Amino acid sequence: MTRKYTLKRRAEQQTETRRRIVQAAIDLHGSIGPAATSFSMVAERAGVQRHTLYAHFPDERSLLQACSSTHMESDPLPGADPWRAVADSGERMRIALLAIYEWYGRNEGVVASVLRDAEHHPPTRETVERSIGPYFATCQGVLGEGLGGSRQAMLRVALSFFTWRTLVRETGLQPIEAVNAMVRAVQGAG
Repeated sequence: MTRKYTLKRRAEQQTETRRRIVQAAIDLHGSIGPAATSFSMVAERAGVQRHTLYAHFPDERSLLQACSSTHMESDPLPGADPWRAVADSGERMRIALLAIYEWYGRNEGVVASVLRDAEHHPPTRETVERSIGPYFATCQGVLGEGLGGSRQAMLRVALSFFTWRTLVRETGLQPIEAVNAMVRAVQGAG
């Protein structure tokens, strides 16, 4: 009996250690970005030795994937399926963009750092492409159904985190004002 208890306790400790490592990495990614985050920094912040970190995550890609999965589980992007039921394309786009813009607002720090680093850091770029690339392709398909080339291009601009940041953070629009501006821009693109 003692052996089973010991194995269960050890598994719980390993799970907790892994959780602390991933959370430490997510915190660092949100503040300094994944490209500047070293394994030594993660280990220190998580309160573990480097060899313990490597036992859980043998390389940067595995840690980045765990961080992405954990972050998306804790605050997932809004689902696109309910939007399909909205017949009016403008209203569908309005509902979707508002949900996405609210998600951007809740996750601004980590999204800004990760997308910035994805420009020049291949492991981050690969993780972004795997984790949110398919999501935004689905959004483009659901919201862009029946739209021509210029409108498809404007929709892509509307879905962008950087568009949200410009409209909401830099110019001070409320999220619904930013959404309405982008719906008009997409519909007016010719």
